[in-house]
Amino acid sequence: MKTKDKKKFGFWKKFFIVFFILIFGIGASGTAYFYSKTSKMKKTEISKKPSELGISNKTQDDLSKYSDTVNIALFGVDRRLKTDVSRSDSIMILTMDPAHKKLKLSSIMRDTYVNVDGHGMTKITHAYAYGGPQLAIKTINENFKLNIKDYVTVDFYALEKIIDKLNGVEINVQSDEVGYLNGYIDEVSKYEKVTPNHVTSSGKQLLDGRQAVAYSRIRYTAGGDFVRTERQRTVLMAVFNKLQAQGKSNMVSMFDEILPYTETNMGSIDIAKYGTKFISSDISNIDQERFPLDGYCSGVTVDNVWYLKTDLNVTSDQMRKYIFEDVKPSPKASLVNIPEK
Repeated sequence: MKTKDKKKFGFWKKFFIVFFILIFGIGASGTAYFYSKTSKMKKTEISKKPSELGISNKTQDDLSKYSDTVNIALFGVDRRLKTDVSRSDSIMILTMDPAHKKLKLSSIMRDTYVNVDGHGMTKITHAYAYGGPQLAIKTINENFKLNIKDYVTVDFYALEKIIDKLNGVEINVQSDEVGYLNGYIDEVSKYEKVTPNHVTSSGKQLLDGRQAVAYSRIRYTAGGDFVRTERQRTVLMAVFNKLQAQGKSNMVSMFDEILPYTETNMGSIDIAKYGTKFISSDISNIDQERFPLDGYCSGVTVDNVWYLKTDLNVTSDQMRKYIFEDVKPSPKASLVNIPEK
């Protein structure tokens, strides 16, 4: 696996950065406009009890001195239907760190081999499918000794609606991608009982929302999942470039489009409180890290299934130091070759 440039923000990372900068900025105003907008988000209650979220007494004691630090779990799910049970395609922790004036995004690799309560050792991505956001948060907290209580989930339908509102994005479709792209279009169109709008040729062309999302889901051409993430970045960069050309007011309009496809346990008051903290903290930097680090993990096959194995104690320590103390971890000089799956 090629070492990825950590300065490049990936598909879901960019999505969530824009989302939270908008929601925190508007939330800080505390206006009726803000409350009317956030009421469009799907609200799902989860337990706030530490024991039911995998937060041990020791973890609470260890992290009590960082009470100003806010952590929110972010899940990007690749649902075929709005009602589908889905694994979390992307798992991140958004950290608002007033002490170091930073927003941080910590990605957890979806194939990481962890214990999921009631299901044993498996990929961390499965936790969301087994028990929704509550089990997914509990899994993160138990395995990495964190104290997360809030979450936001966004699916690809949000992106589809945004692209349609922008009247499409230009993407250079390769000949070996056309068949897979149309297959994903057929899949969603069948469920929604609408006529599929196929891509009929390769080359640079304007894709509508459904076509662009289908393009971003392709993973079976050469390069597999690694190239799929490149496609996702391509789509999102095309969206950002088009948004930038249309100005700030259109960003707020996009925010309005995203909210109905967003799920959270946070109420408007919670979001407004975080927004006020964000503005008052004068946060000016955005940083990111991916866990487990290169050199601290390796691919293993268990019962014919590929997993990414790491020493959870070591990774937990690195993650906590990064999130709470702003200590940037370093990969080992000798990288482990992990094939993309």
